Amino acid sequence: MCLCIPSCVVSVDIDNATAKVETLGVIREVSISLIEDPVIVGEHLLIHVGFAISKINQQEAEENLKMYQSLLNEMEQDHMQVML
Repeated sequence: MCLCIPSCVVSVDIDNATAKVETLGVIREVSISLIEDPVIVGEHLLIHVGFAISKINQQEAEENLKMYQSLLNEMEQDHMQVML
């Protein structure tokens, strides 16, 4: 099973085919070499193992991030119950 994380583009380096993206408050560099259209600051991308694999709209990104945050919260609660 593969998970793609929605991320927002904060800068683009066209010469190196990379972009810096923000995901849940973390900024990291990813390859944009698989994206055919130009990547623009503010756009949302789906990221998998360091590669942007597609563009998505802001609504899709927000919905996916809410789902991820919910899963993280559940995992944290489960972990806390195990610790007790």
